[in-house]
Amino acid sequence: MDVRVGSAIRWNGDLYLVLDAKHIHKGRGGATVSVKLKHLETGQVRDTSLRDYDNVEEVFLERKTAQYSYKDGAIYHFYETTTYEDLEFTETQLSDIIPYLKEGTEVTILYVDGKPVGVEPPTFVELEVVETPPGVKGDTASGGSKPAKLETGITITVPLFIEVGDVVRVDTRTNRYIERVRS
Repeated sequence: MDVRVGSAIRWNGDLYLVLDAKHIHKGRGGATVSVKLKHLETGQVRDTSLRDYDNVEEVFLERKTAQYSYKDGAIYHFYETTTYEDLEFTETQLSDIIPYLKEGTEVTILYVDGKPVGVEPPTFVELEVVETPPGVKGDTASGGSKPAKLETGITITVPLFIEVGDVVRVDTRTNRYIERVRS
């Protein structure tokens, strides 16, 4: 069984994106793969173990670049940058990446059999800090942290020297502060 992070599989009739995979082989018996899967239609994430005898089919996943355009109710609109096709995804499908979307954000659309089935955010996004408690005089870059609310509504932990109006780089895989881009 060849299940890798970033691949797509069909399991029990449903399409999943593999978010994490750990191959486990214990002395006797068959190998298992402990996986974290994201359902490509509902956006639901689940942890499970796959065994050698499970009916898992690897699915060819095509990736195309697109840009986030706007939100209309619970529908998010993207346009594919080569064909300018308007693509729609529901809030449910995008629940885990919504905090990283702002107008013009470049994303990757995932296609299976020519049909758009999911959206991957960029690895890093730059967002402005809109709310954070003030730092205390004498705070250094290496000491302490505090919460900061960013322009998309997400709250992350930042160093004490970050202020309202600063733009910070955030890793979308871990939801962690990386660096201050500009003040």
